[in-house]
Amino acid sequence: MKEGLLTDRQKEVLRHRRQGLTQQQIADIIGTSKANVCTIEKSAIENVRRARETLQFMYTLDARFLCEISSGADLLVVPDQIFREASARGVKVRYDTIGLINRLRESLPEHLQARFVKDEIQVYLNDDGEVYFE
Repeated sequence: MKEGLLTDRQKEVLRHRRQGLTQQQIADIIGTSKANVCTIEKSAIENVRRARETLQFMYTLDARFLCEISSGADLLVVPDQIFREASARGVKVRYDTIGLINRLRESLPEHLQARFVKDEIQVYLNDDGEVYFE
């Protein structure tokens, strides 16, 4: 039975990339072409992205919609919006301001540019104060 969403080759390429090796260096190590390493890495990153999206969906099943963060919003004012909305629902958010910003950056880095929100973000909150972004 297959374990996880990454092949052994994809894991190997990602480990080498994490260590700072170039695609050509990895190709030399594993005995393939640079183009093949590029394809393997691209597929691995796509698999990780899809897995992350699936997990986000699963987490939001236990959470309620809280608010929407508008495109163009300043990341430094987003936590206040979330805290305000959560407080109105009688739920205490499990994160402080910096923790919330970091959680958002980790969850949806592609929706942020510098300290601004690039694309609308849906915010969900469960009864334990855990915040999810979609």
